[in-house]
Amino acid sequence: MDGALLQNVLLGLETAVDPANLVFCFFGVFLGMAIGVLPGIGPLATISMLFPITFHLEPTAALIMLAGIYYGSAYGGSTTAILLNVPGSPSAAVACLDGYPMAKEGRAGVALLLTTVGSFIGGSIGILLMMLFSPVIADVALDFGPAEYFSLMVLGLVAASTIASGSAIKGLAMVVLGILLGLVGSDIYTGASRYTFGVEELYDGISLVALSMGIFGVVEVIASVNSVKGGTVTREGLDFRSMIPKREDWRRSWMPILRGTGIGAFLGTLPGAGALISSFMAYSVEKRISKHPEEFGKGAVEGIVSSESANNAADQTSFIPAMTLGIPGSATMALMIGVLNIHGITPGPSFIAERPYMFWGLVMSFWIGNAILVVLNIPLIGVWVKLLTVPYTILYPAILMFICIGVYSVENLTFHVWLVVLLGAFGYGLRVLDFSPAPLILGFVLGPMMEENFRRAMLMSRGGFATFIDRPISAALIVLTAIILIWGLATAFRQKPGVTADIPQEE
Repeated sequence: MDGALLQNVLLGLETAVDPANLVFCFFGVFLGMAIGVLPGIGPLATISMLFPITFHLEPTAALIMLAGIYYGSAYGGSTTAILLNVPGSPSAAVACLDGYPMAKEGRAGVALLLTTVGSFIGGSIGILLMMLFSPVIADVALDFGPAEYFSLMVLGLVAASTIASGSAIKGLAMVVLGILLGLVGSDIYTGASRYTFGVEELYDGISLVALSMGIFGVVEVIASVNSVKGGTVTREGLDFRSMIPKREDWRRSWMPILRGTGIGAFLGTLPGAGALISSFMAYSVEKRISKHPEEFGKGAVEGIVSSESANNAADQTSFIPAMTLGIPGSATMALMIGVLNIHGITPGPSFIAERPYMFWGLVMSFWIGNAILVVLNIPLIGVWVKLLTVPYTILYPAILMFICIGVYSVENLTFHVWLVVLLGAFGYGLRVLDFSPAPLILGFVLGPMMEENFRRAMLMSRGGFATFIDRPISAALIVLTAIILIWGLATAFRQKPGVTADIPQEE
């Protein structure tokens, strides 16, 4: 470890161990685990609901807490997948394939412990990669101008809407809709109102809090009420002695953990891939190279540990493009960037240099949060089992009440409460029509940034569109965007009518 990196690590550790930041780190990962256990809620809806709280926190504490919810949910999501065959989050869906069969064989404790170990190793390697490569990427990105930023954002939006599961055409349509919603309000240069229809409350634009709470929080609650299902909650076979894996289990686990971590760490940095695609990819690779592929789906430990290590590694490395380039690869990352924007902080190449205490404090909080998760995960299995017995007739109305209180508390405007209701109804309609709202939030956050960089580039080039092609980096990004777009649309048109992706949409 060189001197500069060691100095940054010590600075981050000093920030992370601050008592207030430790409390919010613990609160974030604990809540993330709890949310991951509850079927149907997910980290995206939770972060949307907790958005108002971040206005009253220091930016570093807010980011640490929300990040803890994000990667903490990956730990908890596999618990219900193993015990009930119901994934707590989309990325934990793969754990159902072999985790639930292991539970039916009386090996639920072994499955839970192995997923914890795989999650910790995957997350730890992901953090190391973030520490090593984030400063390098940020240094390279300092040479970016408005043209490069615009091209990079277009690449991120197209990739997120076409590479991820689901219809590429519908994904692109949601991106465009998100951009249009992001342009509501006053023009950044002239101050003229756009798409406000005379409503004064819209002059400052649509509230990100109201949009995220309505289109994710309310919609997830409605959808979960209609779809929650599962087996019988039981604690049989969950004592500590039953959680100790056999030597054969360890032998069959360590290489799949490393392979899954590598797949997740790479895919986590790509827009639109993330934890969901990583877990399915890791599972597919293990089944393909296994000497006993017939065991997959019947309780193969390789299937569990590879997918869980992959989605945790992806959760950590997804922070690299978000923090160093300001380009969110998922809707959850877009919300985190939105939190920083609300505090007047813009993630990007200069973020690490201008606010090293915040960036490195966040990185070191990952280590602390992952350690807390390992310590808490197994002993709290009994608590999560009890939590699963809470009637949904009580749980979901309480969530809706907190959504209304939270959105009203931001600016004390009843208009925002009604906006949440309208957006919730609109979002549920989109879900019924099989339009994923995740690309919409990406377009909403990146839309104004794209417009600003586009207009800057045009001013600097005196109206010449050639500036996006004359600059080598921008030209390369545009060519890559065109390739991804053509490939995605060609795949969509080749797909047979009525065939839909069987992978849930990444958050």
